[in-house]
Amino acid sequence: MASPGLLAHIAVAKYQDALPLHRQEHILKRIGVDLPRATLAAWMIKLGIWIQPLINLLQDVLLGYDVLQMDETTLQVLKEPAKLPQSNSYLWVRRGGPPDLPVLLFDYDPSRSQAVPLRLLEGYRGYVQVDGYDGYNAVGLRSDIVLVGCMAHARRKFDETVKAQGVDRDNPEKIGKAMEGLGYLQALYRIERECKGSSSEERYSVRQQKAKPLFETLRAWLDAALPTVAPQSMTGKALTYLHNQWPKLIRYLDDGRLSIDNNRVENAIRPFVIGRRNWLFSDTVRGAQSSANLYSLIETAKANGLEPYAYLRHLFTELPKARTLEQIEALLPFHAKTQQLTPTPPEQ
Repeated sequence: MASPGLLAHIAVAKYQDALPLHRQEHILKRIGVDLPRATLAAWMIKLGIWIQPLINLLQDVLLGYDVLQMDETTLQVLKEPAKLPQSNSYLWVRRGGPPDLPVLLFDYDPSRSQAVPLRLLEGYRGYVQVDGYDGYNAVGLRSDIVLVGCMAHARRKFDETVKAQGVDRDNPEKIGKAMEGLGYLQALYRIERECKGSSSEERYSVRQQKAKPLFETLRAWLDAALPTVAPQSMTGKALTYLHNQWPKLIRYLDDGRLSIDNNRVENAIRPFVIGRRNWLFSDTVRGAQSSANLYSLIETAKANGLEPYAYLRHLFTELPKARTLEQIEALLPFHAKTQQLTPTPPEQ
């Protein structure tokens, strides 16, 4: 028998604070509470299944809005059919929804193939912002989807090249093509900082006035620079990446709601990456799926300004009472945030 407060505490400790269940077991033992790790794991799996109706509703909101970001990272699952324990599976992340109803959904899949984004974006129409991974190309072939690139990945390649070359940034005579390219991309980011907090219409206008002409200059510079650099050099790889991703990178100019990069979804995936360093793997497929659901609720709650423990405690208290679709919808993070939830101490 687990109280809502205890369940919320364990879930937040693992999925937000990156505290593995075996460590939580030892911490509980120190205060005289005997809760085996197997029991804690069983609770988390049941919670992940129990909250599936909320995940389904969040997906409806996510797919109903025409701006979405995606990313993926590795996940090891020990007991996965037809796969070795040391092989990689993947956790896919989608971030979208209207600006006032942000949604973050995590999905487990054993594959990183192009079939996964096709499945996750079934029924969706609009912009999809991704990095340069080729697995998203099949989605981009759909007539109702426009792929948008991530400028942060392009900038990172130039920045890494500059650092590796030890370029003297203060000596113009020693500035090479990597530094020149980085300068153009940094200028594009300065334009974004200028219109931070502006409406999407204002942001679109600023980009048309300032960023679009800069892109034209950057394109001319890139065309001139590409033939002069060895393709396998760091500078050559940075230039080639920028060239190959160009049609996607310029798409953010088309709509003020779009971001210049994919950083928001990458930031959302960070708590999982930190947690993975501590708990290393999921034991079963069912455990991986439940973890994905719990990560989804916690990150969506955070995106909506909710404190994760307070939200989960409220959810686990009220969900058993919900009998209708309206009652379940009222428990979604962007509806619960109107109820002024405050953290309370875990139940004794």
